[in-house]
Amino acid sequence: METFRVLSTKKLLPNHKQFLLNAGLSVLEADFISVSLKAFKIDSAKDNLIFTSQNAVISFLHNGNSAQLKNNGIFCVGVKTKSALEHYGYKVKACTDYAEDLAKTITKEYAGESFTFFSGNLRKDTLPDALKAAGIEMNEIQAYETVLSPHKINSKLNGILFYSPSGVESYLKENTIKEETCFCIGTTTANALKDITQNIVIANQPSVENVIIKCINYYKEII
Repeated sequence: METFRVLSTKKLLPNHKQFLLNAGLSVLEADFISVSLKAFKIDSAKDNLIFTSQNAVISFLHNGNSAQLKNNGIFCVGVKTKSALEHYGYKVKACTDYAEDLAKTITKEYAGESFTFFSGNLRKDTLPDALKAAGIEMNEIQAYETVLSPHKINSKLNGILFYSPSGVESYLKENTIKEETCFCIGTTTANALKDITQNIVIANQPSVENVIIKCINYYKEII
């Protein structure tokens, strides 16, 4: 029986890796991006705060003055981002799976309010462009920096697990994608591959767990 080898473009938690191993898959893993948190001032923060990544939340919570904004409204992308913020006592007004959906919610229901977007250096223009086009007051604080960390993979792969467009970009700096099946955390990550391959499987929910589940189910049908 053939053993399928998959690569995770970020190092997995031990239990996540074990799920793949228990499914009979061979697993490689490496961090194709690294994240550094940035120091920032919160003096310019508006009434509502926007987070589209867990990295931005981690940086925000590391800021010694973040507790001063406990009464600000929170708008975020991803259930884990929402859970982390609520765990520390912040009030989440709206949470969606994707930035474009959050932009629609804000422009339709909260157009008269002001926002601060806590972002990374490689953030997409989707959300800020939508808010600016709608005339919504918004500023931006860069809370973290993403650095590409390419690795050359010499092993033959059957599948690749991607979690961000920057992960795709980093992988392609040292490697090519041919027949491999690419498992993506969401549509934004999948779009980064649209000119590279048609062998794309998108997770039902944008989480690492759902990428793993999609991968396991895909190969379960083949094995």
